[in-house]
Amino acid sequence: MGYVTAVPHPRSEAPGSARAGRLSLAVALLSGALGAAVALLATRQQWSQGTATVAGGAFPLTATGSDVTGVPAALAIVGLAALVAVFAVRRAGRFAVAALLALSGAGIITAALLGASDSSALDEQAAQASGDTSASVDTLSHTAWPYVAVVGGVLILLAGLLALRYGRLWPAMSGRYERGGTRQPRRKAPAVDPDRPEDLWKALDRGEDPTGA
Repeated sequence: MGYVTAVPHPRSEAPGSARAGRLSLAVALLSGALGAAVALLATRQQWSQGTATVAGGAFPLTATGSDVTGVPAALAIVGLAALVAVFAVRRAGRFAVAALLALSGAGIITAALLGASDSSALDEQAAQASGDTSASVDTLSHTAWPYVAVVGGVLILLAGLLALRYGRLWPAMSGRYERGGTRQPRRKAPAVDPDRPEDLWKALDRGEDPTGA
């Protein structure tokens, strides 16, 4: 006796796919936009501080994230642009843009972690303040803002991964056009029979002139 294996109908998975698409779209938009804002904010804050010896005294020095590295801010803008561009392309183009979005997040994470222990920006300031090109910063310390930028990068990376996984279920900006690139034809209004009063009333309800004048 043979066994019959039940195979789900393809349409039975459509509601679940639609829900997954809507949920992933909402999470990606929120995490991507929030991640870009967090990364940009973090790069404007103080990342490190220290002192330099100038004329026998201690001279305070500080460096912001943009002083340490310009990579997180630049990639945050790239990621935000990629997040918008995801809805303007389809198929292979959407996959490529989603990959760019994910790579932007990964790049922010890497650059921020490297900048969390970087002292080159303060060393340069120490050399300028003391007039000695070999001078370096003393009593170096770092703030938590580089790790805030890492959080922003993680959010952008999450948006990119969601776009890679569920992007095919998301709508596109060109939804008014057919796949062939032609505009969908407008449905023609039904002809009005002047001998039928119900047709005349329907035409008036649509805002048409039933007399054809």
